[in-house]
Amino acid sequence: MKQLYTPWGETLDRQHPLPEYPRPQLVRDSYVNLNGPWTYTVEDGEEYTRRRTGTITVPFSPECLLSGCDFQLQSGETLWYERTFALPEGFRKDRVLLHFGAVDQSCTVRVNDVLVGGHEGGYLPFVLDVTHALTDGENRLTVAVRDVTNGGEHAYGKQKYDRGGIWYTATSGIWQTVWLESVPRNYIKQLRLTPDFDGKRLNWQIRADDPAGARLTVRMNGVCIAEDRSDAGGCGSSAIPEGYFRPWTPEDPFLYTVEAELPGGDRVESYFGMRKFSTVEYRGHKVFALNNEPYFQSGLLDQGYWSDGLYTAPSDEAVIWELETVKAMGFRMLRKHIKIEPLRWYYHCDRLGILVWQDAPSGGDPFLPLYTQYLPFVGVRVKDAPSRRLGRADEKGRARFERDLEEMIGLLCNCVSLCLWVPFNEGWGQFDANRIAEKVRKLDPTRPVDHASGWHDQGGGDVKSCHVYYRPVRLKNDGRRVLALTEFGGYSLPVPGHCAEEKEFGYRAYRDAESWMAAVEKLYREQVIPWVEKQGLSAAVYTQVSDVEEEVNGLMTFDRQVVKMDPARMAALNALLRFPT
Repeated sequence: MKQLYTPWGETLDRQHPLPEYPRPQLVRDSYVNLNGPWTYTVEDGEEYTRRRTGTITVPFSPECLLSGCDFQLQSGETLWYERTFALPEGFRKDRVLLHFGAVDQSCTVRVNDVLVGGHEGGYLPFVLDVTHALTDGENRLTVAVRDVTNGGEHAYGKQKYDRGGIWYTATSGIWQTVWLESVPRNYIKQLRLTPDFDGKRLNWQIRADDPAGARLTVRMNGVCIAEDRSDAGGCGSSAIPEGYFRPWTPEDPFLYTVEAELPGGDRVESYFGMRKFSTVEYRGHKVFALNNEPYFQSGLLDQGYWSDGLYTAPSDEAVIWELETVKAMGFRMLRKHIKIEPLRWYYHCDRLGILVWQDAPSGGDPFLPLYTQYLPFVGVRVKDAPSRRLGRADEKGRARFERDLEEMIGLLCNCVSLCLWVPFNEGWGQFDANRIAEKVRKLDPTRPVDHASGWHDQGGGDVKSCHVYYRPVRLKNDGRRVLALTEFGGYSLPVPGHCAEEKEFGYRAYRDAESWMAAVEKLYREQVIPWVEKQGLSAAVYTQVSDVEEEVNGLMTFDRQVVKMDPARMAALNALLRFPT
């Protein structure tokens, strides 16, 4: 693959990459960032033969340019990370917690040769109490990582050792920020914020060993508008006074700030937006609603891959630039595809006003192409009882998927912009989708669910979800659920000098920008916009934000050096995707 750097990767500070506080939804005044140069060693399987050693820039996976390594960790190998750290003077309270944003895929962690814990699964954060293992002065941190892609019980998303087409380079190891914080013995472990739009209230819950008597303060532009105490279980409710109620929308993404404090002194800050996601009847069809009003969701498929960082954005500024560029094109939504992003990504969507559809990362044993690639294109729907056909014969893998799903929802429940859960995509690892959709609804009754995006629809969830490639868009509302075009387009336009591969993949190929842009405009005007009036189409997700490796069907190049789509022309199309009044 050709080496392509983004503008931010070209100027990366390898000593201090991604220094920003990584958890805006729960901010504590205690933070030591451990990103930067670590030493690494790769060992073979059970023989522990040292194959490779050097320096790696954390939190970039060894497969990407920004890591400084550029090698593929293979199944059966162990990647050892090591670095030292010293705690700043006055930092230490009762406990010291070590946080990992994400490590792909399984790891064990030691501090000063003391095993402090580990984690399974490559997409979710975890925290370890390392207090007992610390010494005065310098401490040594080691992390041992193993990764199995293309199978097994863990999710792997769109990663493949044998990449190509819609499958991308497999990543491994630490790929999100590593950091320390110090807390009192009784501290806030989780703060769940649930806006009640109709009741003009914020319902909240604080999780701690002893949450009784916790205080929560709500501020609007720095002015205290509510202050309340929790019950013995940490639950409370705060009314938004008359004159201070300001709905959150993509057009006006207003955020209130929150302070939560335990009687013992632990204090955190967070934020929320007053909004409601639901479905309503509109001209005989069910449609998506925002704050009880019909709201068309025009968006893009977002893989979350970068040419130089792969799974990891090269900087916070890069994330902000991409989101602002997407919004300048008139898009109001992103479908985060088969990946969970760092929490700062969701924070920027919250404050910039971009709705988010969240896919669960897919997994399972290799899927049979007959059921995931061929039968769907001739209209054959498959029942999704657990089976080898969709890669879900393994009971252990199914149980792991459900645990990860629960943890993902718990992690992202406070994200203001997140408006839809998508547990399955195109049958990849799909099983019992109707039951899973109801499980999601119980875990989070405040957001709709697309139970099976694309095909192998089981008739459940809130969305009739259609993927249309290679053929004209023809849609029919089933009268019971929201009709959504959840993937379409994917027209390819290679930009010389900005392609990662010689081989190109897309769903219709163009060689010059003007003909490509004209084709996209025609697609929207003739095959998408008319369905809003005809069948109550409620959402449209164009493929995709950027090129990714062989795929050259993005609205910008893989290295983000060139924006292929004229933002003004795209914004004009999106302005037409509205529900008629």
